[in-house]
Amino acid sequence: MSKFYATNAIPYVNAKPHIGHAYEFVLSDIIARHHKLKGDQTLLLCGGDENALKNVQAAEKEGVPIQGFVDKNSQLFLNLAKKLNVNFNVFQKGSAKDHKEASQKLWELCKHDIYKKAYTGLYCVGCEQFYEQDELDENGECFEHPGKKLEEVSEENYFFSLSKYGDEIKDLIESGELKIFPDIRKNEILSFLKQGLKDISISRTNERAKNWGVTVPGDESQKMYVWFDALNIYQSGIGFGANEEEYKKWWPADVHVLGKGIIRFHAIYWPAFLLSAGLQLPKSLFVHGYLTIEGQKMSKTIGNVVDPLEMIKKYGAETLRYYFAREVSSASDGDFSEKRLIEIYNSELANSLGNLVSRVIALVNKYCDGKIPEVKNRDLDSHPLRVSKDIYTWKDSWQVFSEYMPNYKFNEVLKSIWKFIDTANKYVNENKPWELAEKNKDEFNWVIYGLLDSIHQIAWLINPFLPETSAKIAETLNIEGLLKENPSNKDSWTNIKPRTKLKPCPPLFPRIK
Repeated sequence: MSKFYATNAIPYVNAKPHIGHAYEFVLSDIIARHHKLKGDQTLLLCGGDENALKNVQAAEKEGVPIQGFVDKNSQLFLNLAKKLNVNFNVFQKGSAKDHKEASQKLWELCKHDIYKKAYTGLYCVGCEQFYEQDELDENGECFEHPGKKLEEVSEENYFFSLSKYGDEIKDLIESGELKIFPDIRKNEILSFLKQGLKDISISRTNERAKNWGVTVPGDESQKMYVWFDALNIYQSGIGFGANEEEYKKWWPADVHVLGKGIIRFHAIYWPAFLLSAGLQLPKSLFVHGYLTIEGQKMSKTIGNVVDPLEMIKKYGAETLRYYFAREVSSASDGDFSEKRLIEIYNSELANSLGNLVSRVIALVNKYCDGKIPEVKNRDLDSHPLRVSKDIYTWKDSWQVFSEYMPNYKFNEVLKSIWKFIDTANKYVNENKPWELAEKNKDEFNWVIYGLLDSIHQIAWLINPFLPETSAKIAETLNIEGLLKENPSNKDSWTNIKPRTKLKPCPPLFPRIK
C-alpha cells in the first residue's frame, strides 16, 4: 500500500470561518478520499495558524486572553470541517508545545542562512508580510487587502538568505520536481523568480509581537515570523522533531492545497526553508482560485460574507460539497450563488441522482419483494445499458475519473458521472420496467439487475464528492467494504448479490420548492 499525504492550508483563526474556508476544506477532502478509494494509505492535515499578529490584535479587540481566543476560534474551524464531512486526520495547533519545538528545530537547521540587521519596511498585517513599494497598487496598498493602510515598521530582526535559493527553486519547478497546478500559477511563480529574490525578515521583536508566538532559539527578545512557523505545521503535525518514525513515514507531502493569495509563501519561501534545512520538498502544490459572492468580491463592508454553517443548515453538507466541485473550476475563481445552488440541487441532485435511486428501489420493492432479482446471465459486459449505439457505461466515467482527478478537474469528473446517471434514467424511461414486469419477468429482472448494478457503480464513483450519499446507497444495497467515516478502496467493495434484501432508503435529495 502506497502512502499519500495531503495538507490543507493552515487558516488564520482571527475570526470565524467563511465560505472560502469551506470551499478549500472540501477540495482537500475530495483529494484525500480519492486516494483512499484508490487504496492508498492516506493522511489529511490541517491546523490553526495561531501565532499571527492579527490574532493578537483580534484578541485585544475582544478583551480576552490570546490563548483562549485562538483555542475558541480553532475549534470553530474543526466544527466546520466536521459539519462538511471533511475528515482531518491531524489538526495541528500553532500554539502547541510540540509545534513550537519543531519550529525551533527548523530554525536551527536553517541557522547558517540566518543573520540579524536593522530594517524599515511596509508591513501588511492582513498578509503578515513586508512589501516593497513596487509591489503595491497605485494607492500604496496591498492588492489582497485594498483600503487598509500598511504599517511602516522599523526594527532589528533576523533575516533569511532567500536570495541564494532563487535559481534552485526555479530549476525544481521547471523540471517538474516541484509541480504546481494549474499552469497559470506555475508561470506566475516562474515570472516572479525571474525578477530575482530578496532576503526576508523572519522574526519580530517581542514588543511588536506582544510576546506571542515561537521564541527564536538563543534570543528571548524575538519571536519567529508567523510564516516561518506556520508552514512548519505541515511537518510538526506528522512528528517532525518529536517522532522521527512517523515523520519519515509521511514526509514529504504529496500535495499542499492552498489559495492563490498565499502561493508565494508555499512555492518560494517554504521550499527555500526546506532546502536550507536539508529536508525534502513537497511533491506538488494545488492552487485554487477565490470565491466571489453573486459576482462580487466577498467583503464585510458590502455585507455579503456567507456563513457556511448557515448554508449547511439550510441545504445540507452534501449540497455544498457538490456545488463547490461541480460549479466551480478549481483552477480559477468561481462564484457562489444561493440561487444557482438551488437550481443545481433540484436539477442534478434531486431530479437526476435522487430520482434514479428512488425509482429503482420502488420497482424492486413493488415487483421483487424488496430483493435483488436473479438473472440467468449476469455478464454485464455483454449486456450494458442499452440506450443507443454510443452507449455510455460506468467504465467510461471511471476512465474520465482516472484521467482528470490527478489534475484536480473535479467539475469534469462530475460531468462524466452525471452523464452516466442521466443515461441510467433514460434507460428506465425507454425500457419501461413497470410494463416488463407484467409481460416478461426474465427481461424485467435483467433490466432491474442492470440498474441496481449501475447504482452500485455510481455509489463508489461519487464517494469522494458525496460521502454521505455514497454510504446511504451502499447501505441500501447491502454493499460491504464501505465505512461512512473511513471509506475503503473501491476494489474492496462487494458486488450486489441476488436475493439480497434491500434496506429502506429515504429520499436522498427532496426537491427544494
